[in-house]
Amino acid sequence: MLVEFRVQNHRSIRDEQAITMEASLLEDPTDVRPRAVEGNEKKLLPVAALYGANASGKTNMLEAMDSVREAVLYSHRSWAPDGGIPRSPFAWGPKRIEPSEFVATLLIDGVRYEYGFVAGDMRFEEEWLFAWPNGRKQSWFERDGMVFTFGENLKGENRLTERITRPNSLFLSAAIQNNYEQLAPIHRWFASLKIETPSSRRRPAFQHEYFYHRIIKLVEDTGTTLEPGGHRPPVLANDWRELLQNSDFGIRDVKIDYKIATWGDQQEKHPHLLFQHGTKGENAWLPLESQSRGTQTMLRIALPLLEVIASGGVLVVDELEASLHPMLAAKIVQQFNDPKTNPKNAQLIFTTHDTNLLGNVHGDPLLRRDQVWFTEKNKEGATVVYPLTDYKPRKAENLERGYLQGRYGAIPFLGNLRFGGEDE
Repeated sequence: MLVEFRVQNHRSIRDEQAITMEASLLEDPTDVRPRAVEGNEKKLLPVAALYGANASGKTNMLEAMDSVREAVLYSHRSWAPDGGIPRSPFAWGPKRIEPSEFVATLLIDGVRYEYGFVAGDMRFEEEWLFAWPNGRKQSWFERDGMVFTFGENLKGENRLTERITRPNSLFLSAAIQNNYEQLAPIHRWFASLKIETPSSRRRPAFQHEYFYHRIIKLVEDTGTTLEPGGHRPPVLANDWRELLQNSDFGIRDVKIDYKIATWGDQQEKHPHLLFQHGTKGENAWLPLESQSRGTQTMLRIALPLLEVIASGGVLVVDELEASLHPMLAAKIVQQFNDPKTNPKNAQLIFTTHDTNLLGNVHGDPLLRRDQVWFTEKNKEGATVVYPLTDYKPRKAENLERGYLQGRYGAIPFLGNLRFGGEDE
């Protein structure tokens, strides 16, 4: 599980900002949503929601997590040796030439870890990994430029991995390429992190062809993995179908239509997804491109959603409610918050403008006060991230009304905004 994430000097995030999944002691201790997890003193929350005006930096906080994941998985294997480090520091002032810092605190199999690194334009300036087995801190490794210090508790090919680690690759990334078993759980945690943001969608793994291929594999139910290194639970295909059927998109079933393309004396089969809608007509099948934006959004997040629920992973989604009905977005939040439907403590972190999640439209408020975070920009244009608990709202306070009234900040200043009409 994710315990805390901190970042500084990334896009609009100039100074260090953090979100924590640790439950506040000010909240109701009888609430079933926070989870007591071995290895962490405080209970952990399964959901965190970020609110804020457009361009306030909500998405940048999530994309900072995506940058860490990319560096851990691909810096050694895929980045050009002399290509430097792809990063986006704060755009003006002295921070433009200063390094960026990312720190993630994790809980894996009852052990707490802190992993972080400092990245310049051409090399990683620092990198470290601390562990707390049995509650006692151990320094596994620390990096200062290309000088590495290894703790006595890190057992493996330390010096060999050090030699193959490039200035612009992470030691953790190089270690996995060297089959470093002790570090594998940390690497697997980042590999299992599911992120749905604008930057992640621009990468090949989320482009249409690859996304389409994964769903084809799912519908065929071949039993193979859906992505490199991934594992599909046997029930995933059925769960995916049921999720689409029960999401009120009118979809009854999914099938593959194979079309034959002939090239000279060769033939190729090209699969096409078809979706059957809730009508009496037997031929009521439509292709993916004819589905609504809401249906396509749900198709995009349904698979990672089911995977993290099944494995206890973390799902990060930008604009969860985009093109989805508010009741469907609320249902997804409820799924993660309820221990009965989320028995493996999967976590959902998302940005949203849906204030219904703050109110009582769905009965009791779907979000605790310590699950709500806000982003806004200060006078220098830098993003500031802060929790709702900073304002200590009363237990019976209407959070939705308070937010829309600007009581907690993080709303747009619209000025004298109007459209059309005559000048006075």
